[in-house]
Amino acid sequence: MKEVRYFYVPDALHSSELPEDEARHALRVLRLGIGDELYLMDGDGSFVRAEISAQTGHRCHYSILEVLPQERSWKGHLHIAMAPTKMNERVEWFCEKATEIGVDEFSFVDCQFSERHQLKTDRIERIVVSAVKQSRKAWMPKVNAMQSLEHFLRQVTSGGRFICHCYHPSDIGPHSMRSPLLSLLNDSDDATVLIGPEGDFSVEEVRMAERLGWQSVSLGTSRLRTETAALVAVHMMQITHQSPEPSEHWTAKSEDNK
Repeated sequence: MKEVRYFYVPDALHSSELPEDEARHALRVLRLGIGDELYLMDGDGSFVRAEISAQTGHRCHYSILEVLPQERSWKGHLHIAMAPTKMNERVEWFCEKATEIGVDEFSFVDCQFSERHQLKTDRIERIVVSAVKQSRKAWMPKVNAMQSLEHFLRQVTSGGRFICHCYHPSDIGPHSMRSPLLSLLNDSDDATVLIGPEGDFSVEEVRMAERLGWQSVSLGTSRLRTETAALVAVHMMQITHQSPEPSEHWTAKSEDNK
């Protein structure tokens, strides 16, 4: 069976040339040539069936054969925020797996007990692009630059807003409550879930979040590492926001484009 190749091309519908890195992969690695068919993913809800129309040096041009609009497989906007771990590899692993499961936006926050206070997102964005192609996602998640926790808490003002922590409500205040996240999620609202660092948020940070309208939640009885907790939260959001099984707009089937 002929292999189907996938490439991420922002604005694919209004362009006729592969981005430099994708052109390099097509021409040098896959050895594609004029007339070879490929699928383009614009990251904004469409797949495009195209064929290579010209190649010059490191540049690769294509002609559009068919536009294939996709249906979203979940409702609402799913936003996951976390305090990055000390080891970049764990953050990268999380972003790859969360993209495969399905999420709309990644944010990274700097907290009092954070192990990392700076984060370069260039590599994370490349990993997310690769995961989008691997998992055939029609929408590209947004990757935000790292920001202070307070700025993030004040910036997100709509939908369900949830902060995960391990404190007992009595540690936070007389009116504090902590409910299971799964019991509060519903598919009629956008959802943002915030995960703290290995040492958890400080009590004052949780109090500040609650004053700003965030709800304290738990992910169950197990104590989880940061990236594990974030992935569990993404999965819970997906479970509660799933749309009916979308109809397929295309039938190309082959091995993954590595």
